[in-house]
Amino acid sequence: MRMSLVIPAFNEEKLIGRSLACIRSSLAPFHARGWETELIVCDNNSTDRTAELAREAGAHVVFEAVNQISRARNRGAQAAQGDWLIFVDADSYPSSGLMEEVARAIESGRYVGGGSTVRLEGVTGLTRFMNGMWNGLSRTMGWAAGSFIFCETAAFRVLGGLSEALYASEEIEFSRRLRQHARERGKSTVILARYPLATSPRKATLCSRLEFGRMLWQTVWRRGANLRRREDCAIWYDGRR
Repeated sequence: MRMSLVIPAFNEEKLIGRSLACIRSSLAPFHARGWETELIVCDNNSTDRTAELAREAGAHVVFEAVNQISRARNRGAQAAQGDWLIFVDADSYPSSGLMEEVARAIESGRYVGGGSTVRLEGVTGLTRFMNGMWNGLSRTMGWAAGSFIFCETAAFRVLGGLSEALYASEEIEFSRRLRQHARERGKSTVILARYPLATSPRKATLCSRLEFGRMLWQTVWRRGANLRRREDCAIWYDGRR
């Protein structure tokens, strides 16, 4: 068995070192089973030292010129040689407990993929409440957070990867297709919850509630049409780090 860890990264020089170190230390459950692992960082047209730092950390670096998260994940997956893919965002920090859960899910033979609940580091008040709301919705609907998705490589390729027509919420659209694909095979997907993925709260810090509220309103009002336009998804693509 071989596991491919895919990390999309755009101007992540501040966090990529910590993230890759954390990912490496979390892989013990796979190695204990004799499974091979590989780390693939997709440099999504960064203008800083992201690619250089990723190489220094021992990752295989590939390049995607179009700055779009779904394209970055798909490009990383193209280079992957593993039987399973695990997508981890460059500002996220999985634990060995979470990877142990992934390994057990794979060994059960019941799933073709899934995701994890998330824990925003150091947040309080409304942000913490919204984090909890997302986790509840994620588990109820089977929607994987983009910061952590795992999937059988063969299934990912059959489904054509993540939609490049979307600039946001592509992980939800993919989760729906993956769940349907699983049902057709007599299997299912799972959102792991015992060891939530620790992830940076920087978007909640750098973007105002007004900005988030405006995007949510546009998504509801326009029935998701705004998610297909980069300029309408500025909070994810404005480069604030």
